[in-house]
Amino acid sequence: MGRIIKTVLVLGLLGFVALTGYAYLGDLAPDQVEVRKPVVLDAN
Repeated sequence: MGRIIKTVLVLGLLGFVALTGYAYLGDLAPDQVEVRKPVVLDAN
């Protein structure tokens, strides 16, 4: 039973390290696009 718990903890730690590394090193920047949309104003 102790071996299973140890394996689960090690896998959880490795998953956390992998997720942290991906967050820092992964390309998570969104593409920037200029948006122009005409606006009709009702002055009444």
